[in-house]
Amino acid sequence: MQLKPEQVDTHLRKQLAPIYFISGDEPLRVMEAADAIRVAARGQGYDERDVLTVQAGFDWGSLMSEAGNLSLFSQRRVIDLRLPTGKPGAEGSKALRAWAERPPEDTLLLITAGKLDPSARKGKWVQALDKAGVVVFVWPLKGAEFNAWVAQRMRQRGLQPTADAVTLLSERVESNLLACVQEIEKLYLLQGEGEVDAGDILNLVADNARYDVFGLLDSVLAGKAARSVRMLQGLQAEGLVPQIVIWALSRELRQLTAMAAAVASGQPVQAVLSQYRVWPAERKSIVAAALRRLSVTQCSALLQHCARVDRISKGRGAGNAWDELLQLTLNLAGHQALPDTARMEQVS
Repeated sequence: MQLKPEQVDTHLRKQLAPIYFISGDEPLRVMEAADAIRVAARGQGYDERDVLTVQAGFDWGSLMSEAGNLSLFSQRRVIDLRLPTGKPGAEGSKALRAWAERPPEDTLLLITAGKLDPSARKGKWVQALDKAGVVVFVWPLKGAEFNAWVAQRMRQRGLQPTADAVTLLSERVESNLLACVQEIEKLYLLQGEGEVDAGDILNLVADNARYDVFGLLDSVLAGKAARSVRMLQGLQAEGLVPQIVIWALSRELRQLTAMAAAVASGQPVQAVLSQYRVWPAERKSIVAAALRRLSVTQCSALLQHCARVDRISKGRGAGNAWDELLQLTLNLAGHQALPDTARMEQVS
């Protein structure tokens, strides 16, 4: 059965299929559809999840092995299979068809993949997944469809945009969904819920604060440790709450982890940057540098560190959120030790 991304939530309220295959070159919508399936699965007792990433030399036999290895404390499991290239190869195609013919009991298979070309979408393994479960192809949003998505996304965040505001924001982000979400979050953080007109969007565009959160992200990804420390300290001095920096770093690290996995699977860095709609050209070089510097394991560890800082900022863990953010920033920039400027600030 095939569904559109916007139909997934309605489907999940009615039933849960044994197999889900989500494919497309809109990483945000692929990720959100997969997240909705994971949440629904947890609600139905699938409380264990194993993540398998298909890279060069991947052992497809491990797929069936994982299905038979339920822990003593779990009755149901989700196998989260990442297929960045969208090409399982002959062995993978055979394994997926075998799974679809006899899905293991109490195991849900969730596959996320990059965009498939027309011939691949007609492949026997895709048809087998379609017959046994649910297939979701994610297509780019354009024109009025994209504007409608922007308006809906703003309303979900508690914003009430005018038609001009939606049009202006859509033009600014140039159909880049990830960039659009960042701009909406930034708008929400700056002014909270309520009406948004074209003037508010223009003010957002013109916001050139000296220590901008998104500027901090670019500095960190570029590996500029000393500058990143100064920017972080500037944000703290301006009275910014740490949760905003945590949110921005978490979002960046989630995407960076996914891109690092794609690179590790053998995809060229430039192809991955295009797939994830990284723009403009200046930012492409920054993110490419980060991908060359950080492995999938390192990105995952940094994301876990981010979650720990979030707990600290909410009073659910011991420590100082700003101190932890400083260390996280340095680690993401590729430095383990504090630069002299940071030590001087701490001593003073």
